[in-house]
Amino acid sequence: MDEAVVERVLRVVELIPEGQVLAYGEIGAIVGVGPRLVGTIMSRFGGGVPWWRVTNSYGDPPAHIRERAFEHWTDEGIEIKPNGRGCRIARFGADQRALERRFAAPPPGPGPGPG
Repeated sequence: MDEAVVERVLRVVELIPEGQVLAYGEIGAIVGVGPRLVGTIMSRFGGGVPWWRVTNSYGDPPAHIRERAFEHWTDEGIEIKPNGRGCRIARFGADQRALERRFAAPPPGPGPGPG
């Protein structure tokens, strides 16, 4: 798997604001890959980023991690839909365009050095 793609996907996930979610396809659109590859990357390498903020297009996390995700959601104020599967993406979805701009901006550096 291309390490640069993995790093880009994980960087976008790190940019998702607390209390918001972003769908696999939206992350893929920002990075330039498909949603299935985003899902594969998240399942293999996503443990160190806020993985609970990544859902399908309906606002639902994968069933096998749903309960763990909901624990984080409770802490972040993300409300669970009446069907118990996820959240209302229209209410808790992050602004994809804003994340695209943040992703495109150079990461903050250490600042000017001595001299």
